[in-house]
Parts: sequence; structure tokens; C-alpha cells
Amino acid sequence: MLVGAQLRKLREDGHITREEAGEAIRASHSKISRLELGRTGFKQRDVADLLTLYGVVDDDERAPLLALAAEANRPGWWHVYGDLVPSWFDAYLGLEQAASLIRGYEVQFVPELLQTEDYARALIRPGCAGAPESEIERRVALRMERQRLLTRREPATLWSVVDEAVLRRPVGGPEVLRAQLRHLTEIAELGHVTLQVMPFSAGAAAAATGPATILRFPEGELPDVVYLEQLTGAIYLEKLADVERYWHVMNRLGIEAEQPVATKDILHRILKDT
Repeated sequence: MLVGAQLRKLREDGHITREEAGEAIRASHSKISRLELGRTGFKQRDVADLLTLYGVVDDDERAPLLALAAEANRPGWWHVYGDLVPSWFDAYLGLEQAASLIRGYEVQFVPELLQTEDYARALIRPGCAGAPESEIERRVALRMERQRLLTRREPATLWSVVDEAVLRRPVGGPEVLRAQLRHLTEIAELGHVTLQVMPFSAGAAAAATGPATILRFPEGELPDVVYLEQLTGAIYLEKLADVERYWHVMNRLGIEAEQPVATKDILHRILKDT
């Protein structure tokens, strides 16, 4: 997607149509669209020909993008879980790992990046009825592996607002929930993690939107993306107007929710009651 976004910018800066770009690489305009959206692999020859068409002829300028295109063709670490990951979610995994800021709102369950193994297992098992235990454990392992973006040398910033019901829903039973709540109190101490609770007292205000995630990338390499997951698919919103609307909603939720310090008090109180 990063390579595609840069190619699109170069094409638009040069006032070149997708049809013209397609002719340069002996392809259709629809292939140019797929390339620019990051939905197909890159041939080095195609990227080189497009760069020439776009006026990028200096070797020092071409080399980084050609190298990035080669890197883009290599499968991500989650490739080993390919038999478990639907195509619509595979794209999200790549975006999530590349993001510098992940901001989300959850109304039913603890965000996946903050779940303990037992909590994740309790959520995954009902959705995989009849699946062998080995598959369930691999799905849990994938979720835990994703969380490494919070502990790597340059971690992503995570800002999550969760409905109070999330913290009271006994997923996996009281012991699993208690361990999950303790985990949240610990991870909320990390400087790059912000956790807020939307209390029941907020009333209908919190019901203005459903679960949503906004991904932001380093130094504006890619435009922000809004991710809306459904049971059998997902929606990726990239239009500026859509993204700005969701940022407005997220900012409002951040104001209406309990602030981080108060959220820690809520976690401790619910932990006592659980």
C-alpha cells in the first residue's frame, strides 16, 4: 500500500491518467488502480517503467522505491497463519503492523491488542466450533504475536476507549476476567498506551457509533485508514471526508469518556467487585 500510494502521488503530480500509465506497462487502467491500492504484487519491470513515465530517472531517487517494491512482495510474518486469515483481514494485519498510531473504540470486548491469552481463547473458541484444539491455539498465538507491536523497540501508540460493559462482561468466567482486568491495569501504565472507559453514566452519547479503528502511519507515508470489521468481511475507509468524520467521533469519545487516571480507578473498583 505504501508503494502504491507513492506511485499514485507521482502519477497525479505528473497529471498522467491511469489509462496512460497502464499503456506504459502493457496493462489496463484497472491494474494501475489495483497497484495503487496495494491489492496486487509488483513486478520490478513495471515499477521501473512507471518511474520513468513519471519522470523519476535519477538512480538515487529510483532505488528506494524499487527496493521498497521488492520488500512489498515478501510475505509478512503472519503468512504462516495464512490458512486461518481471510483475505479481507490479511490487509488489516499489514496496516496494523505498519501503523504508528492505532486509535479505537470497543463496545463488546477488550481490544484484541490488549487481550490476555485466556481471554482471547474464550472469545475464539465459540467462533470455531468443531475446530481442532491445535487450530484454536494457533489463532490465539496469532493474536498474541500481533501484540508485539506494543513492546517492540519503537512501539506503536495505542489509544483505546472501551465501554464499561466490556469490563463487566464475564468472558471466560470470573477468573479469566479478573486476570484480564489486572492485565489492563498493568498495560495502561505504559507511556504509549492510553486507555479510557466510557461509563454507563454517559448515557446515549456513546451509542453514536459502533466499534471502529483508525490507523495512522509514520510521517504521513500513507493517508489515515478507518477499519470497520463485520462478521464476514471488513470495510476500509480512506476518503478524507469519511476519515475526518471518524476522527471527530473519536475525539468526542475521548472527551466524554473517563480520563486515563479515572479509568485506572474504575478498573481497580471493578476488579474488587468481580
